[in-house]
Amino acid sequence: MSRKRAHVHVSGKVQGVYYRATTRDRAIEKGVDGWVRNLDDGRVEAVFEGDPDAVDEMIEFCYEGSSMADVSTVEVSEEAPDGLDGFEVRW
Repeated sequence: MSRKRAHVHVSGKVQGVYYRATTRDRAIEKGVDGWVRNLDDGRVEAVFEGDPDAVDEMIEFCYEGSSMADVSTVEVSEEAPDGLDGFEVRW
């Protein structure tokens, strides 16, 4: 099975609005491995790894996020998969 890895930075009103928890729940639902965390500059950073279609769906999800989020930009870069297992919220 081929794997894809995407490193994502999301800007806007994305902290304090359940963005990380919603992202974690969606990733687990899609079977995507990786992590998500808040950055000190107000952005959210995430890494998604897994089935290419599922990773693409997670990238699309980042444009909306939780129901209370207001996303302004999503920056995506592809990286080589490194075998992440499971999905977590990092602090």
